[in-house]
Amino acid sequence: MAAPSIRLRLTGWYSLVLFLMLVVYATATFVAVRHEFFEQLDDQLHDDFEAAEGFLSASSDGRVAWSGERRHDPDDAEDRGSDAWAASGEQIYRSGAASALPPVALATTSATPHYETLVTNGRRWRTLSGTTLVGGRSVVLRVSRLEERLRAQLWEILVVLVLGLPLVVALAGAGGYVLARRALTPIDHLASEARRITADRLHERLSTPNPHDEIGRLTAVINETFARLESSFDQLRRFTADASHELRTPLSVIRGIGEMELKEPHTAAEYRDAIGSMLEEVDRLTHLVDTLLRLSHGDAGTIRLSRERIDLGALTRDVVSSLAILAEERSQQLQVEADEDVSVVADRLVLREALANVVDNAIKYSPKGAPIAIHVRSDDERAMVEIIDRGPGVAAEHRERIFDRFFRIDQARSRDSGGTGLGLAIAKWSVAVNGGTIAVEGAPEGGSVFRIVLPGATRPTSSVHHDPVTQGMGEHV
Repeated sequence: MAAPSIRLRLTGWYSLVLFLMLVVYATATFVAVRHEFFEQLDDQLHDDFEAAEGFLSASSDGRVAWSGERRHDPDDAEDRGSDAWAASGEQIYRSGAASALPPVALATTSATPHYETLVTNGRRWRTLSGTTLVGGRSVVLRVSRLEERLRAQLWEILVVLVLGLPLVVALAGAGGYVLARRALTPIDHLASEARRITADRLHERLSTPNPHDEIGRLTAVINETFARLESSFDQLRRFTADASHELRTPLSVIRGIGEMELKEPHTAAEYRDAIGSMLEEVDRLTHLVDTLLRLSHGDAGTIRLSRERIDLGALTRDVVSSLAILAEERSQQLQVEADEDVSVVADRLVLREALANVVDNAIKYSPKGAPIAIHVRSDDERAMVEIIDRGPGVAAEHRERIFDRFFRIDQARSRDSGGTGLGLAIAKWSVAVNGGTIAVEGAPEGGSVFRIVLPGATRPTSSVHHDPVTQGMGEHV
């Protein structure tokens, strides 16, 4: 069976709780009313007892007599009675109603009046018995009232409570269902709106009638989710298009070379040249696929880091030394300025890859013969590496996207330089997994400043040394 809807469950729970509350309330009310009724009956018996005492008087012969002219109203004879007994056991007076009751147990009657319920012939009587003095003689007096009228009233109250309780719960349940339906109507509207937003309509948003209530806050969260999905879908579309383009170019080159070589016979040397060109494109494809796999593993968090204490200045100089040949080809000079003992805790290989990609990017976009400065320093508890090039710079509107995969400011120029548009994306990931950030801004003298900030392992020192090196950036990933 399908689970009931929320409004039915809310109505059911509401009705159940209300029913239990009403049962408790009705029970407490009935007990209180019953207690009050019996207290009133006892008060009436007390009044009857005091009135009956006035009916007793001592005669001239020393006997106690009941004053007949002060007897109760005959209309009350059926539901209340009085009887009086001498201490010797002699009956002084007994009304008609009291004759249905057993005689008073004189031996157990105390001077203090006490209440008692007696059942005779299936009828319940409430009695008050006590000893009083009349003319110096002790007399046992008992007054009684029938409980049938009181119990009939209690039964009527009980019937009203029992029969009215389900009716009240039913009416309250119907009202609760209406309220639940009205309260959940915005959710139904929300669901219908969300259902029409597909992958092609992620730019649409849900309407928010009241942003301050629970439905409004839920709608805001869903809209934020749609915004993130829209951004992710846009990035995925761009990535797919760019990746397809990057893969298509070398494949087209390989196909073109093969088709051209098959059109007519060639010498062995010409075939070797063609095969060599094809292998270069295969290497480019392999390099691209390996880089994409690495980024994919990084996104999935499956790359295991080996963190250690690293001298950031020494690592930067090592990167510069390994890429010296690229700078020499372009007659560029790199000047490294590093504070002493600038240490970080990071994965050496991953961090080295980030530095290599950023420096390589600076070499490729800086003109021939231009200097490239690299500063390594500490700032409070942070370690920073700044790579300052003399290239064309990055416009403000591109500074956030420059770290996206396959993003290029100049498509033709980047492809001619052999890049795939993944180097800075790798650098951003490599810095991020080591707890740092990377950003770019314009240099005062033109060009760009790439700033890598990492949590420092030691506090900064004041000594600085300069190490001019003529070299270039490492392999571009």
